[in-house]
Amino acid sequence: MNDATRRVAGSAAIRAAAGLCLAALIAALPGCSTGEAHAVDTSKAREALASSLDAWKRGEDSRSVSSITIQDFDWERGAKLEGYEILGDGQAKGANLSIQVKLRLAAAAGKKATEKSVYYLVGTSPSVTVFRDTLRR
Repeated sequence: MNDATRRVAGSAAIRAAAGLCLAALIAALPGCSTGEAHAVDTSKAREALASSLDAWKRGEDSRSVSSITIQDFDWERGAKLEGYEILGDGQAKGANLSIQVKLRLAAAAGKKATEKSVYYLVGTSPSVTVFRDTLRR
C-alpha cells in the first residue's frame, strides 16, 4: 500500500468515525420538553429517504437537499447513484426508522457497476435526518 492509498483509507476512516459520533450525538439529544425522543413518523421518513435518494440519482449534492440533513459516505465521496430499491417498510426504532435499501452505483473508470444492500436510519423529529447506518451491513 503506498502513502497516497494509506492517506485516503485513513481519512475515510476518520470521516466514518466522525459521522458515527455525529449520529450518536443527535440520537442522544433530548426531545423538546419531556426528555424523551419523539416516535418516528414512518410515512414521512420513507418519503424523506426517497427524496434524498432521488436527489442523489439526479446528481445533486447531499447538502443541497432542503430541510433534510443527509450523511452518506458514498454520496459524499462523489459516487454516482444509477438506481435504488427500498426493500420493505422498515422498522421503527424509537425516534428513527431503520430501512434497507439496495443501491446501484455507477462504475468507476475501468470497473463494473456495484450493487450493495445498505441500511439507513431516518429521523423525523425534531428535524428530518437521513443517515447511512454504518454499523449494519
